Amino acid sequence: MSAADFDAVVVGAGPNGLAAAITLARAGCSVLVLEANSTIGGGARSAELTLPGFVHDLGSAVHPLGAASPFFRTLALERFGLRWLRPDIPLAHPLDHGTAACLYDSLSRTARALGPDAWTYRQLIGPSVRRWEKLVFEFLQPMLHLPRHPFTLAGFGLRAIWPAAALTNTVFSREPARALFAGVAAHSFLPLEAPVSAAFGVVLGMLAHAVGWPIPLGGAQAITDALAGCLRELGGKIETGVRIGQFSEIPSARAILLDLTPWQFVQIAGRQLPAGYRRRLERFRHAPGVFKVDYALDGPVPWTAEECRRAGTLHLGGTLREIALAERQAAAGAVPERPFVLVSQPTLWDRTRAPAGKHTLWAYCHVPYGLTIDMTDALERQIERFAPGFRERILMRHVSGPAALARLNANLIGGDISGGANNLWQLIARPVFGPVPYRTPLRGVYLCSSSTPPGGGVHGMAGYGAAKAALNDVLCHTAATT
Repeated sequence: MSAADFDAVVVGAGPNGLAAAITLARAGCSVLVLEANSTIGGGARSAELTLPGFVHDLGSAVHPLGAASPFFRTLALERFGLRWLRPDIPLAHPLDHGTAACLYDSLSRTARALGPDAWTYRQLIGPSVRRWEKLVFEFLQPMLHLPRHPFTLAGFGLRAIWPAAALTNTVFSREPARALFAGVAAHSFLPLEAPVSAAFGVVLGMLAHAVGWPIPLGGAQAITDALAGCLRELGGKIETGVRIGQFSEIPSARAILLDLTPWQFVQIAGRQLPAGYRRRLERFRHAPGVFKVDYALDGPVPWTAEECRRAGTLHLGGTLREIALAERQAAAGAVPERPFVLVSQPTLWDRTRAPAGKHTLWAYCHVPYGLTIDMTDALERQIERFAPGFRERILMRHVSGPAALARLNANLIGGDISGGANNLWQLIARPVFGPVPYRTPLRGVYLCSSSTPPGGGVHGMAGYGAAKAALNDVLCHTAATT
């Protein structure tokens, strides 16, 4: 391939890489996407990991940010086969003694079910739900940006800046509400005592009421396939099985966009990077990792609480105090005895993913970065705690510790699925402090992974932001003349 073949080369065909390529192709640029694996999708892939006919999500499974993404919503991805399925109950959080707190699609229904904490829940989440589209646009941007909706963002910030544990203990009087909010906030991978951890609880709670916590028909691969279909319709090209080991192996182009972590960028760019910038990337901190198990089941999970049998996602961690301890331990490098476990049971709604009468289950727990210990037993004890007899339903397991996840997707170093810690500083300086954080010191080279704003999740906004920067910086002539 010659240097003149493409305006832009994108390395990595995850959702952000594909979003970057689509943004460039829509502007009239010729684009090539290179993917190291034999299949595209990064963290949004599906495959038969256990037994024939059982389709599992290799990475992400539940996609509130995908359904709400301002970028995805411009693409009409349903034309390329994407169909969202919305469970009856987006989230159930079982407690001991057979009860469960639930995040319903309705704000009012969720509040009513929380009893004495109904009014408080409405006051915490309700203002964001009413303005969800404005808020989604604002928080899926770099932290340092000129807001279009400053008053809406300011109101959100007053709630979001809190540590989740302090906010939860302050505003809620009963354990069901405290545990429910703590579990949602734990998606931050931060200790619940950390500033801004509450933001994740508010945002994901808001999205449950605005767009749900949907799953894609057929699995996460459907999102990737729809994005790829959109890109190819625009003339973009994708090549798989192309692993980039050093920067010189990337075909010449006017713009290069990397759906890679900062640590990978340092490895492939080497001494081409200025020493100061390289040191800042090397200081970028990892988030805790995950330990994941996929199950082929002989029947549905025998949850004690009836609500759990109708929920798409479950948080298994017990009380606020238990969740806070587990998250604090994982962040500090200690192995939680009772880890916080996230579960998705897609085959209650999507019968394409398992043989008739059978089911799949997707589960992972938060663990220290780079953990080498097998957490299968600890994870299953948490499931058995709320679903006695679960192990009797297991036909086969597929176990993926942090090292296995990194082999599956090189961006998941040490099992870190967030692209780096979500602490306040790294939300502002992601991966470095600057007005356009996607830019690198190498002209025409941009980072577009979840290590750039707005961070983790299947939403494509990091790719979109990096592509807009490339269009403004080096591809403006191409965009203006097409």
